[in-house]
Amino acid sequence: MVLQGEFIGDARIQRIMLNMAQIRLNLEDLSNPVSFQLAMSRIYENLMKALEGGIKYSYVAEIKFKDSLGNQIVFALVLGDKIPAISSERLKARIYVELYEDQESTS
Repeated sequence: MVLQGEFIGDARIQRIMLNMAQIRLNLEDLSNPVSFQLAMSRIYENLMKALEGGIKYSYVAEIKFKDSLGNQIVFALVLGDKIPAISSERLKARIYVELYEDQESTS
């Protein structure tokens, strides 16, 4: 049996530095001043490593939609290193979800 769903959302295309994508700030990093200072140190170190290795760019679509329960979902889709042939950086997005049983795990 296959279950399907469809969501409509918005997308925004932007150019990002790929080697900067691994530099992240987590909720735990904001929990207290010491955690924040450690996070800033980690980010600075990763930033320096990224800049030493040369900057690589890519285009990414940031896609936002609301799930069936009304929760905001955001994810990224890497589009490659060439600018997409579109007239606007803001687009609509259609997300298809297909649920199915894994035949290997059921046998």
